Amino acid sequence: MTTPSNVAELPPLPERPADYHKGRAGRVLVIAGSAGMTGSGAMASHSCMRSGSGVVLWAIPKSLNAVGETLSMEVMTLPIPDTPSGAPSMDAREILVEAARETDCVILGPGLPVAGDTGELMRLLIPEIFPTLIIDGGAFSAIGTDFMILRKRQAPTIITPHPGEMGRITGKTVAEVQEKRRDFAVKYAKVSGAVVALKGHDTLVTNGVDVYQNESGNPGMSTAGAGDVLCGVIASLVGQGVAPFEATKLGVYLHGLAGDLACAEVGVHGLIASDIISHLPAAFKAYNAARAKGNS
Repeated sequence: MTTPSNVAELPPLPERPADYHKGRAGRVLVIAGSAGMTGSGAMASHSCMRSGSGVVLWAIPKSLNAVGETLSMEVMTLPIPDTPSGAPSMDAREILVEAARETDCVILGPGLPVAGDTGELMRLLIPEIFPTLIIDGGAFSAIGTDFMILRKRQAPTIITPHPGEMGRITGKTVAEVQEKRRDFAVKYAKVSGAVVALKGHDTLVTNGVDVYQNESGNPGMSTAGAGDVLCGVIASLVGQGVAPFEATKLGVYLHGLAGDLACAEVGVHGLIASDIISHLPAAFKAYNAARAKGNS
């Protein structure tokens, strides 16, 4: 198990008393997936479930719902109006805003294209969604360099960009971002009001004041879908009552730890995103044990 030197900066896992039930474990809405990218929504949703969510609702283009139902036994699906190309359409706007009101956290963007209706839909939804919102994937392209769209939100926002996406929303190159990762993360958190998790080796999490540098994870996690899994872990923790900044720090660490446990079994070259999901329970269990040992 990877035990970070800065474990004291991480919060405990939410407690589960004997009378706990799914309503207290949090409800997450996942707006993700399109034709050719259905797996993004499935992985984000399954990651939520494996991280302890009570109810996960996956808003999926209605033409893909049969596929979604097959992929997601425990996850509920919400078929929404879609474009001819199999992506959420503008007609889904009211349905999604209403569904968001009934949840504790929303994921927006994994596997969504920015072209046409879908990009404009995401731009409109960002300020309209009230619970905590996690932005990833196609939603970064929808934002562009207009950080003020995040400032319009009346609820917490978490963004999880990789260096390319951070470059896209700041108008800089990947090389510029990588050269001053900490500066870019802190500055964007300040100007946007969002919690930022700048992914990569030693992922940085900041609220614009405090900065947490993650120490778990490995190069095998450089694989399609790993970011979707991260969104699910963070969203689940938020839904269970962990504050957004704390949930993002802990989510990043547990995601990396699950990747380390998976890597120990399958190796750095064979690791895929679903391996991270399948090792989340062991990561949560190991983290709890480490905290108990540290407090004894």
